[in-house]
Amino acid sequence: MNHMFSPFTFKGLELKNRIVMPPMCQYSVEKKDGIATDWHFLHYVNRAIGGAGFIIIEMTDVEPDGRITDHDLGLWSDEQIPALARIVEACHKYGAKVGIQIAHAGRKAEDAAMPAAPSAIPFDENSKTPRALTTEEVKEMVEKFRKAIERAIKAGVDAIEIHGAHGYLIHQFHSPLTNKRDDQYGKDLTLFGKEVVQAAKSVMPEHMPLIMRMSAKEYVEGGYDSKESIEIAKEYQQAGVDLFHVSSGGEGPITAAGRPGTHAAYQVPFARDIKNALNVPVIAVGRLDDPILANAVIGNEDADLVAIGRGMLRNPHWALEAATTLKKDTHIPKQYADGFRI
Repeated sequence: MNHMFSPFTFKGLELKNRIVMPPMCQYSVEKKDGIATDWHFLHYVNRAIGGAGFIIIEMTDVEPDGRITDHDLGLWSDEQIPALARIVEACHKYGAKVGIQIAHAGRKAEDAAMPAAPSAIPFDENSKTPRALTTEEVKEMVEKFRKAIERAIKAGVDAIEIHGAHGYLIHQFHSPLTNKRDDQYGKDLTLFGKEVVQAAKSVMPEHMPLIMRMSAKEYVEGGYDSKESIEIAKEYQQAGVDLFHVSSGGEGPITAAGRPGTHAAYQVPFARDIKNALNVPVIAVGRLDDPILANAVIGNEDADLVAIGRGMLRNPHWALEAATTLKKDTHIPKQYADGFRI
């Protein structure tokens, strides 16, 4: 039976364990140039030293106005490659593999003078009304994703994650709440996302897995549910997605009636449903900070990998402590060995 410290291999991605550090925005770019800083280096490398098998670098955007804020990472320029390459190389040194989440915030780009989106619908009453992208601009956006992914590969990453969740641009296209277009991208709500997937695959090495982050449910009236998300995921799988990172929410104001649960593992059933329906590897995420619970998700075959977000923000050595709790073997740096002796 697999457990959290069982190795995981998929295509060319070989992980020493099944513990994932999910992408979590640090909002720490100092010069608003999208270039990773020493903070990012220390943040990610500490989690590699701390035993994470797979680290996914935070939402990294394909153009300046595609960022949530001006303090987010970007990959719209070759100048942004070296700082990311330094992070990847150092994480590899300490035994972690590295992915990166490529994205565009769409209508949720807070610092953009005029955010862009599928349709001119603001996120809420306090948000800017975005402009609707023209059909030609949508096609240009696909190319921006392709170029950013090409740069990520030059930085040495082991996998690419496309952000199709949490109310950002790809999610906005495949949600009927936010896509009211009458062109080809409105007639087929997943077309934009599929074209991004195909563009990614056109530049990715054959052995490199393509991951998609998806919201499996929209907690708002009129939003799609888990059954619809399975059909959306099937479209992306056929286009070339190899693995799904299953989350939820992010589109539309969350009402009291639709608010997601805050209990442990509340999103795991979504991951399990997509795994079983598509026969595809999945990453589960959402309040899995308890090592015994996270291990059970793997042991029960609800997911292939578990992403530990808040737990790793609090404790960069979460994985090492989890191994101690579960009495599993893992590599502990010799400098820290005394701290883990019982």
